[in-house]
Amino acid sequence: MIYILLSIIGAVFGSFFLVVGLRLPKEEPFAFERSHCDNCKHVLSWYELIPIFSYLFLGGKCRKCGSKIPLYTLLIEVITGALFCLGYYLYSFSYEFYAFLTISSLAIIIFVSDFKYFIINDSPLFISIAAIIILKYIYFGLNPTLYAIASGLVLFATFFLVKLFGDKAFKKESLGGGDIKLSILIGVVLGIKLGLTAFILSAFLALPYAIIVSLSKKNDLVPYGPFLIFSLVIVFIFMSQFESLLHLLFMY
Repeated sequence: MIYILLSIIGAVFGSFFLVVGLRLPKEEPFAFERSHCDNCKHVLSWYELIPIFSYLFLGGKCRKCGSKIPLYTLLIEVITGALFCLGYYLYSFSYEFYAFLTISSLAIIIFVSDFKYFIINDSPLFISIAAIIILKYIYFGLNPTLYAIASGLVLFATFFLVKLFGDKAFKKESLGGGDIKLSILIGVVLGIKLGLTAFILSAFLALPYAIIVSLSKKNDLVPYGPFLIFSLVIVFIFMSQFESLLHLLFMY
């Protein structure tokens, strides 16, 4: 029952995160304005807003004009529901569970906004940072929380230096402002060593996509935020394994 409940809650939140990722970069209201078809502006009824089921029931098309609803709408709702279940499967109800939900929820928003608009909005990011800091304080107390904040600031300074070096080396912007701010969250969640590990991992994750974009010659812009947040999720899930790997590499 708990998995069914979490999958439903996750799908509902996934639908909301999609709206946030699509509307916030365009400074469109998303909290209180009714959802509508982007093509004909038809205001959606309640039965057209049920996550997953509405998409399947409508056959992936607007009931009014028949225009196709993007498949990623369904995928995001399914993936978010699955992530909520995965968090409970891995951690039950604990600090790690709530932290995982926080970073995976932000990941959904960043994947949407950065791939579509090359933007990472400040408000979801800073809300996530604040949520992790509060969780750290509740579960671990003051000193670990202060260390987490310090780690976030150290990673922020590191990313900023990497940006300065990259801008000079490539004669163009190497890291966006949102990517640098995202480093604060990575440091708060993982600490300095694992945060740097996530940064290195993100470069390897982004490389194949960057090569494909470069060869296509359509655009040389690569949204780096999704790869950063994805690497954060990976390192968070396999934290003990990455810690063991770092110990082997630098102690022996």
